[in-house]
Amino acid sequence: MTAPIHEIAVEGFMESFDRRYPTFILETLLCDRTTGRNIIWADNEYEALGDGYMGDDEITVEKITGLNSGVIKPRIAKEQEKQSRRTKTRAEVFTPSWLCNQMNNDLDEVWFGRRDVFNSEATTEDGVKTWAATTEPIAFPKKKGHGWHAYVEKSRLEITCGEAPFVCSRYDTVTGDELPVGERVGFLDRKLRIVTEKTKTRKEWVRRALDALRATYGFEYQGDNLLIARINVLETFVEHLRDRWSSDPTQEEIEQAAWIVSWNFWQMNGFTDAVPTNKMGAEVESTLGTFEEPEPEPIQPSLFDLFDDMFTGETAEETKEEEPRKTVPLCVIYDWQNGEPFEFAILKGKATNMGKKFYAVIGNPPYQEESEGNQRKTPIYNYFMDESFKVAAKRRTDYACTVPF
Repeated sequence: MTAPIHEIAVEGFMESFDRRYPTFILETLLCDRTTGRNIIWADNEYEALGDGYMGDDEITVEKITGLNSGVIKPRIAKEQEKQSRRTKTRAEVFTPSWLCNQMNNDLDEVWFGRRDVFNSEATTEDGVKTWAATTEPIAFPKKKGHGWHAYVEKSRLEITCGEAPFVCSRYDTVTGDELPVGERVGFLDRKLRIVTEKTKTRKEWVRRALDALRATYGFEYQGDNLLIARINVLETFVEHLRDRWSSDPTQEEIEQAAWIVSWNFWQMNGFTDAVPTNKMGAEVESTLGTFEEPEPEPIQPSLFDLFDDMFTGETAEETKEEEPRKTVPLCVIYDWQNGEPFEFAILKGKATNMGKKFYAVIGNPPYQEESEGNQRKTPIYNYFMDESFKVAAKRRTDYACTVPF
């Protein structure tokens, strides 16, 4: 294993990324493929920063880099008060790395028919839960459809993914310490380990690694978390490549990886399957294939614009009635096999092509709503579990869906 060329610093998370990659890569990771615009904050945490930081405002490069590079940071680098506030207001759940590992091991036990495939779980003398990576090449079961190609290409989804700890484990979520590539436990890390073991040339490695990326998905409500997740997934691809070949990706490789990540990790309200919004009374609607760039407003006012304020009464009433209704689009993701976008919501239908279902759905969803008045908090994790079962494949032997509660 080669030593990392750079150190993961959760304190300077955005600064580090912005320094090492061209701006257009960050612009790609900020893109919302459903709306054609950028992902939004979707939270009131940043409103004190002023214009451009409201819940429905888009996150732009300028708002999070340069003098603003400290605005977005991983959970471990945030003050304890902010961590607690996000847990209370957005039901943000903290998941330690050892638990992510345990749950991914549960999924792999279904696939391989045995435990301790990628690592063995352990507990230190002082009670800290940890793991030790296996050193022997991974042996696959002699079972049809369970070879290494299938393992790499089977799609897995992390629901309410936060910073994507089940997908990739660049740093320990408890301590913030960087984890060596060979000791990482995310399901993308596992796919890329297989790619490293089974391929012989750099060209083949990249091709298979991109296949692994295409089979790796996650959705998240909050914009800052989603951006961190996208960065972590992209960096995981880069760091595994660097660890194997002692070189950085080419511009074409990093562009392609960023493009895939921007489609596969999307911003969504898990209850509505639509893009988040703070607009009251907004209706969810299907907009697949109808998005158009907004037309620029006319530079010069028309004659009617000049005298608009002079007309009142009935005209104003009619204008008010014709106000467009507030809508929010259903989220769109990509079918890489057929080369076309589709709405995530259709995965929950009974008549859905089963080829589009996820082999496994995993995550640690929000547990309960904030209490109102009385101290009773309504549990909501069960709704996320129900939705997870709907989008997971239900075949005879390879069905697995893991959600802790």
